[in-house]
Parts: sequence; C-alpha cells; structure tokens
Amino acid sequence: DLVRGLQLGLQHYHPKHPPDVHHGYGTEEIFYTDPSVLYISLHRYDNGSFFLGNGQPTRVGSDRGEGYNVNVAWSGGLSPPMGDAEYLAAFRTVVMPIAHEFSPDVVLVSAGFDAAEGHPEALGGYRVSAGCFGFLTRNLMELAEGRVMLVLEGGSNPITLCDALQACVSAVFLQPEPLNEEELVRKPCVNAVESLKTVLHVQSENRSVSIVHVYFLWSF
Repeated sequence: DLVRGLQLGLQHYHPKHPPDVHHGYGTEEIFYTDPSVLYISLHRYDNGSFFLGNGQPTRVGSDRGEGYNVNVAWSGGLSPPMGDAEYLAAFRTVVMPIAHEFSPDVVLVSAGFDAAEGHPEALGGYRVSAGCFGFLTRNLMELAEGRVMLVLEGGSNPITLCDALQACVSAVFLQPEPLNEEELVRKPCVNAVESLKTVLHVQSENRSVSIVHVYFLWSF
C-alpha cells in the first residue's frame, strides 16, 4: 500500500511546481473508502492553485469511508504565511476533536517538515516553529494510549529538519519546550480562520463532534 501511494503521488508530480507543504494524495487515495482508517492532512491548498491542486476540504471519503477523510486545506497564499498560531488552532478545533471521536488504536504521522520556518517562499513559505511541531506531537500522544509512530518524510532545509525532528522525538519522551508566548496569544490570521471555517462546516455534516465557535479559535 505504501508503494502504491508513492506511485500515485509521483504520477501527479510536476517539476515546475514547488513540492512542499502539499497534500498527501497517495495516502488519501489508499484509504479513501476505508472506515477503519481516519486520514487527516494539513496542507497548503490556495483554492486549488497550489502544487497538485488537490486535497479539497470537500473530499471527506466515499462509500463506507465517507466521513473518515479530513483535509485542513490552507488558502490565502502567504499573506501572511501560516505559523504556530494557525497550526495550533487547527489542532484545537479540527484535528484533536475528530481524532478523539475516532479513538484510534495507533497514530501514524507522515513527519515531513515542509511547513517549518526556514523554507523559502518557492518551497512553501510557512513559518511553523520546531517547538510547535514538538508540541503538536505531544498532543497526539493523548490518543491511542500514546502509541504514536513518526515516519520521517524529510524537508528541504537540513537545519530546520534536524531542529523539528529533535523537537518531536524529545516530545515523545519528555515534556515539549514552552512555545513562544507571542504565538500562544496571537490570533490566527483571517485566511486561516476562513480555511478552518470551511473545514468545520464540511466535517460537521459527517459527524457529531462538537465544533468550537470560530471566534474562539485563538483561545488556548
């Protein structure tokens, strides 16, 4: 299945487009009709204009797998770029509530760090800190009695990659480092709020999970 997913992804690869922070097309395709796997992707989408152009928030699975596919599809480009506050809001309002409802036996993470700060605009341009990746990993350990597996997928900046990976591995065994206070209190940007509102609206039609009101996205 993993090989099939890679092959599907390569079929849609075009070298003229930046390959980072994009949707996990191959993985989604494998499990799209499978109700035993909940697939959640956070990726740059820009209303379909970003690399590959897929990962629409309206893709929620089909047949028996309907409702088990979740695309947090960021739109709005880099005005401003998504960072810690936006990813924290996504976890708080979408990822963790839906994951808790699903109650998985194990959590598998495609640990690519393309969204990490340090990548140029041509390669994604987002600004998620290494510490935030560690914090999100710690959040995931609330699930499946802590059975979380990180599968390294890389990143384009070696220093950023090492920092983010270290933060995630450390979070598995230790408490993550405190996040930047400014990011903890910063409101998510308008583009992120609109993207999350779209995801919440689509997903609320497929499950009973309580949806946090959009005006409280930044409360931590």
